[in-house]
Amino acid sequence: MPEGDTVFRAARLLDRSLSGRVLVRTDVRVPQHATTDLSGGSVRATVSRGKHLLTRIEHPTGRWTLHTHLKMEGAWRVLDSGARWPRPAHQARVVLDVGPRHAVGFSLGIVELLPTADEDSVVGHLGPDLLGPDWDEDEALRRLHEDDAREVGDALRDQTRLAGLGNMYVAELCFVSGVHPRVPVGEVRDLPRMVRRGRQMLDLNKERAVQSTTGDLRERRRTWVYRQDHAPCRRCGTRVEVDLQGPAGRERAIYFCPSCQPVPAGPGRP
Repeated sequence: MPEGDTVFRAARLLDRSLSGRVLVRTDVRVPQHATTDLSGGSVRATVSRGKHLLTRIEHPTGRWTLHTHLKMEGAWRVLDSGARWPRPAHQARVVLDVGPRHAVGFSLGIVELLPTADEDSVVGHLGPDLLGPDWDEDEALRRLHEDDAREVGDALRDQTRLAGLGNMYVAELCFVSGVHPRVPVGEVRDLPRMVRRGRQMLDLNKERAVQSTTGDLRERRRTWVYRQDHAPCRRCGTRVEVDLQGPAGRERAIYFCPSCQPVPAGPGRP
């Protein structure tokens, strides 16, 4: 699933390309909105909220928000009129045409249209957004500490605690902080610093299409441990390990160096 910086860039692309323009054609290719026609409406803005995208449209019928989520396979592309689509047409879920160009949302995991006044119903559950104007470190820490026994890797991925960190950033953040992802939240020595590092990672990468937590943009050199399983740790040479974390049916892979990030002691652990 895309990280918060990827969604931030998608929002910025849509905002720069569509905002202030009038929709000449819309095509929402999901059953519940298949007959919706927002042509004649003016795009006011597109903003990201964690991993969610909110495109606000002022239309003669009211103020509407197109709520989309990329999930695993989704992407937004902005194309000149007449340009060939980069993906098959059957993957298109939304088309927003403003004349000289159009935005196409491919394989979107969520497509909803709701009154702008009701946006809170789809994003109100989220914690403070690491890249948003509502960022509040104290509130994020308060939410993380609501369950001090919870494993920190699992807690940091929870969008209701703080919004924007996905599997890649959590793995990298735990590594650079020297914290095993299974350490309970309450046992992390400097959780505020860890959260600040996470925000810094997202902030640095929101300006570039190629994500890197190491500063190296070369293939296979962009991350410390994420998807580096069985490779030697770039710090100490120990083999990077991979495991699963999270509730049954919703497990996520965790990557760690057992030397740089010692496995915490506890029931069932050495």
